[in-house]
Amino acid sequence: MNSHFFSRSSCTSILIGKKATSDHSVIIGRNEDAKTAWPKHLAFHSPVTITENTFTSKANGFKTVLPQNRYGYSSTPEWTDRYGVFEEDGINQFHVAMSATESAYANERVLAYDPFVTKTGLLEEAMISVVLPYVKTAREGVARLGELVVQHGAAEADGILFADPEEAWYFEIGSGHHYVAMRIPDDAYAVVANQLAIEAVDFNDDANFVTSPHLKSFIQENHLWPEEEPFDWRRCFGTHDDSDLVYNTPRVWSGQRLLTPSKAQSPQSFELPFIQKPDHPITIEDARRVLSDHYQHTPYDLTQPKNQGATAFRPISVATTQESHLLQLRDQDMYHWLAMGVSAQSVYIPFYPQGTIVPSMFDKGRATYTTNSAYWVFKQASVLVDRDWQRYGSELAQVQKQTQQILQHLRHESDQKLAALTSPDDRRNQINQANQEMAQTAIKAYKTLIADLITQQTQASPLRFKMDPNL
Repeated sequence: MNSHFFSRSSCTSILIGKKATSDHSVIIGRNEDAKTAWPKHLAFHSPVTITENTFTSKANGFKTVLPQNRYGYSSTPEWTDRYGVFEEDGINQFHVAMSATESAYANERVLAYDPFVTKTGLLEEAMISVVLPYVKTAREGVARLGELVVQHGAAEADGILFADPEEAWYFEIGSGHHYVAMRIPDDAYAVVANQLAIEAVDFNDDANFVTSPHLKSFIQENHLWPEEEPFDWRRCFGTHDDSDLVYNTPRVWSGQRLLTPSKAQSPQSFELPFIQKPDHPITIEDARRVLSDHYQHTPYDLTQPKNQGATAFRPISVATTQESHLLQLRDQDMYHWLAMGVSAQSVYIPFYPQGTIVPSMFDKGRATYTTNSAYWVFKQASVLVDRDWQRYGSELAQVQKQTQQILQHLRHESDQKLAALTSPDDRRNQINQANQEMAQTAIKAYKTLIADLITQQTQASPLRFKMDPNL
């Protein structure tokens, strides 16, 4: 995630093909990382016709004219639009999911010939708003985003995730006007961590690759890659810095060690593959585990006292995570799994994205702590556990496990009720009711956890003293 207000930040993404999952659903997801105290909200947008529909960015000078018909979609905007909307992720009424963006870096050699258009180009801040409500398939999303990059230029290097019930695509912007999008093989997955990740590109394979219109000639005219060699996007446009070996590659390694433990790899390797096949079918629980990872059961876990303050690898789940999402699509089913705050310390709620009423507390929260915000409820629990993870971590884990199990059951019950309903109004009411029930179940569990933690921590004062029992 990027903006002129935030410094470069560091999300982690996952994309999973339909034959790589246990239920043949397509899943994309990402941790949105920026600041330790910067609330996100959940939003549901109904379909609407806007005669003069335009978008003007508050983050830079980007402007564009939009189609009149805006489809319904879910999103997670910032608590304030002062620095831009940053809707970040969602699923629209045509079962298209999008997550934007995975921040990346392009090298100076490429940018010398095609620099970013920072003043008027397309930023992450605008991407969901100008793409997701106007496409009916993942491939249409790729095409629309590509047209905007060519027309307006890009203001930064980014990776963007698209999915529909049939396929997942990863789209990478590598310079001001050039990009590559790759279809994730159905039987594979990808984990991405702040690097341009796509490797070999086949310009003749339109089924699996989409590139900027003149990418091939741009490369040849500027002598960026030998014509006789198969084109490698990551090596040509990406970076290979020492900082990558501490900040980025270890996260890819950790995601792949969880899903493909049979592959022995190094956390500090530039050769980790973009596309990997899992050892076993991937469940939604497995995907949650990846986005909640902080190197548990490895020597790099920062929650272990011996590692605190030591030079270590940057984990997937960090204190700066604002929200984490998994967008799951299967046939007519679609779920916007949302974990507010730090993914390792939160729970994923399987919201129905076609809801029309945002559950209470999920549309509230400002930069200063308040008690009426879902974001701040989960963050408060994190802060209390952080005082002594060794002591309170097991209690948190128990609450997470119990709550996640209840949420799964509530969603299953609601799915069964929806299957029996034919009236659009009845279905809408059931969806709104289910979203509210699941949201409040999670909030109630975490408020109980918070009460327990505060009560226990009253004993942790430096003013402790053994009192005389006779006084």
